[in-house]
Amino acid sequence: MEKTDKKRYEMDMCSGPILGKLLLFALPLMCSSILQLLFNAADIIVVGNYAGDNSLAAVGSNTALINLLTNFFLGLSIGANVLVARYCGAKKDEEVSRTVHTAMLLSIYSGILLTVIGCIGAKRILIWMQTPEDVLPLAARYLRIYFVGMTATMIYNFGSAILRAVGDTKRPLYYLTIAGVVNVILNLFFVIVCRLDVAGVALATVISQCISAALIVRCMMKAEGSIHMELSLLRIDGDKFKRIMQIGLPASFQGMVFSFSNVIIQSSVNSFGAIVVAGNSAAANIEGFVYVAMNAFHQAAISFTGQNIGAAKYERVNRILYIAEGCVIVVGLLLGNLAVLFGRSLLGLYTNSATVVEAGMVRLRIICSVYALCGMMDVIVGSLRGMGYAVMPMIVSLIGACGLRLVWIFTFFRMEIFHTQASLYLTYPASWLITFLAHVVCFVIVRRKLVRVWGT
Repeated sequence: MEKTDKKRYEMDMCSGPILGKLLLFALPLMCSSILQLLFNAADIIVVGNYAGDNSLAAVGSNTALINLLTNFFLGLSIGANVLVARYCGAKKDEEVSRTVHTAMLLSIYSGILLTVIGCIGAKRILIWMQTPEDVLPLAARYLRIYFVGMTATMIYNFGSAILRAVGDTKRPLYYLTIAGVVNVILNLFFVIVCRLDVAGVALATVISQCISAALIVRCMMKAEGSIHMELSLLRIDGDKFKRIMQIGLPASFQGMVFSFSNVIIQSSVNSFGAIVVAGNSAAANIEGFVYVAMNAFHQAAISFTGQNIGAAKYERVNRILYIAEGCVIVVGLLLGNLAVLFGRSLLGLYTNSATVVEAGMVRLRIICSVYALCGMMDVIVGSLRGMGYAVMPMIVSLIGACGLRLVWIFTFFRMEIFHTQASLYLTYPASWLITFLAHVVCFVIVRRKLVRVWGT
């Protein structure tokens, strides 16, 4: 049974050609992420078409805030991913098992804490974000219900990170598909039949998150070998917790600050009124499909690099980076420019308002046409994290990406001549390019250190 499961789902990342295996790893992950966004898009499409623009703005304006509150804990799942990948590459099964049980209990604690924060602070945080008054009650209602399902969300994401570390990106795809179909059906039922508006969308999301979490837990409890999970063994191992934190905390902090800068940008978007907020929300949702397709190669860089470092196959690190960068450039340019080309038709799925579509096109033209820059930046960060360097990419990203955006918003953007949507969105590609170039320098420094230490 164990050998069969490993043959079907797990992957040897430490030998043989890299491109084919990297694509086999990335494509199911890409499909999973795109499916997840399709199901999330269903939330917005159903609300936009059957509940109105204010409801659309209420759901969409929560995205940046949800990311801010969840990215800290999702960053910890990166720590678990790197640690499991490294121990797998080194064939240390007992260490893998201790890491798995520590990470899964950590996911439960993380979800409970997020539920408390989200439910108690929803309205106050939305007010700080300058959410328009006509949108605020709906946005707060959606956010409170959404955060009830945070424990399930964390369990699924930590479990998926562990499966990715051993090369299994197929089963998370299967589980997400099942949960997503349920989500779409419940969306239509709660919003159209029950007329629950944004509350119905949030409730459907929570139920689907619980289904995906239950399936991932069932998978890990039935799995053979080192990633097998037993509820009786769930405990925080001090050494593994420390190592997860060493890798995950910098990623968490980086994710939070990135999301914080996006919350500031969302606040700036909110200053243009409900029409622009709705258009921005729809465009950002479309943009998300391009991002998650590219992010599959970021995740591949982490797992492949981590396993090869654990197996002392240091000579493969450069090739993994080059191949992942080549893949992300192709995907980013192709999908990003297709999103611009078919932008009006895609935005028309979210709303019947011509003014909302026009507002959304402003964002798509500026961001999606050069979105490959973001993918290039993320892939090299993934490689650095896979090598165990988490603080360095965090500092570079915070200064190069977040710092530039915040400086622009609090200085030039406040001047009347620069107070436009285009001016706001241009901070994204500028920050991606600067940060990518800085990460290239960091990678060269780290790779030379590997040569000095291990002689390869």
